[in-house]
Amino acid sequence: MTFIPSEAFKSISYPSRTVKRADRAVRCSPFQLHFFQTIRDNSVFLSAIASNSGVESGYTRSPVSELAAENSLLWLIQVGVLRREVDGQGITDSFRLTPLGRQLVEQWEQEADKVPDASLCDRLGNAVSRGFGLFV
Repeated sequence: MTFIPSEAFKSISYPSRTVKRADRAVRCSPFQLHFFQTIRDNSVFLSAIASNSGVESGYTRSPVSELAAENSLLWLIQVGVLRREVDGQGITDSFRLTPLGRQLVEQWEQEADKVPDASLCDRLGNAVSRGFGLFV
């Protein structure tokens, strides 16, 4: 088995449009930087994100329903920030960061140690992207 050092993942180059879309999607999501830092190293189950447990864990800014949390997580999967965790039985309800997600988290840790706030323009662009797919 070949060992690939973690520096190899940092060399992945994404198109700027992809990075901007992913950045905007995370800014518009209900999740805080602590959530993304946690799933960088450990998987987190949906039940730990939804409701008051998400706020208490520092994962969300305010309580979100399980359906809203899952919809936000699925959108972040579509834009390439997250992936679902897989075990021996198949896909689970836990999530992990992708290499693109890791790059964004590292950038935010260096800049302000938080996910930047979304502007009105970010929110409109994200809504259009979600409505029309990944074409915007």
